[in-house]
Amino acid sequence: MKKIILSCLLLVLFKNIAFSQDQLKVEGKVVFSNEDVVFHQIDEHTWVGSGHEMWHESLYLIEGSDKAILIDAGTNIKDLDKIVSSITSKPIILVATHVHPDHTGPSINSFPQIYINAADTELVPVFMGEYRGVVKYLKDKEIIDLGNRKIEVVYTPGHTKGSTTFIDKKAGYGFCGDSFGTGLLLLGVDFSTFIATCEIICSIMEKQKIKYLYPGHFSDGNMETASKIKDMQVLSKEVLSGNIKGKDNPDNTFGLKLAVEGTGYRIIFNESAVK
Repeated sequence: MKKIILSCLLLVLFKNIAFSQDQLKVEGKVVFSNEDVVFHQIDEHTWVGSGHEMWHESLYLIEGSDKAILIDAGTNIKDLDKIVSSITSKPIILVATHVHPDHTGPSINSFPQIYINAADTELVPVFMGEYRGVVKYLKDKEIIDLGNRKIEVVYTPGHTKGSTTFIDKKAGYGFCGDSFGTGLLLLGVDFSTFIATCEIICSIMEKQKIKYLYPGHFSDGNMETASKIKDMQVLSKEVLSGNIKGKDNPDNTFGLKLAVEGTGYRIIFNESAVK
């Protein structure tokens, strides 16, 4: 019952964000399309899938010369393993940016194993309780070698305790799921933790010359940038110091009662996040 209630809350949340499915715009060649998902090509060896259930949840297929990874699995995309195998012939590893039903929904049942951040293990019984595959764990700063393409795993707690970002240094971009909210951050940790996350990811982006991060709900032009993340860090520090007070969140979204706004984004949280 708890799983059903939380899943419904997330569904309501994304259906009521100030965006609509009609606003979805993703450029690039369409390589696959059905009633559940559309895959567009980002570049020669990278694709984004846009699901249709929770504000076009995004999943990313990244191919190397030896194997590929699928970052997130959307909500409920039938035969997802067969779909991605029609795009790449390489063996596929499923990884997740975090454990929520629009990223690790029933679609994951197409795969025999999934890699997650161990800090999200507490969410597995709620959102992945029916998964019968093997759950394995990512390591912070580990390198996933796909063959002539290396992906760095970076823990970025914020939206959930186990939120994770994947960095492709050579390509100059990464994939961050909902770590920074795609315009609306549901803060699942305290502000001190999120501030540290912002500092870590901005340092990596600057040192490795990462231009942007593809978010968990991608539409052209809404990638996360170091500039925006720095703004979120500054605002978070102001909230933590007490210089800025959270306003009542009238929607009480996901039980989060307070909200602050920056330029182009909103953070919602509870008083317990201000430590």
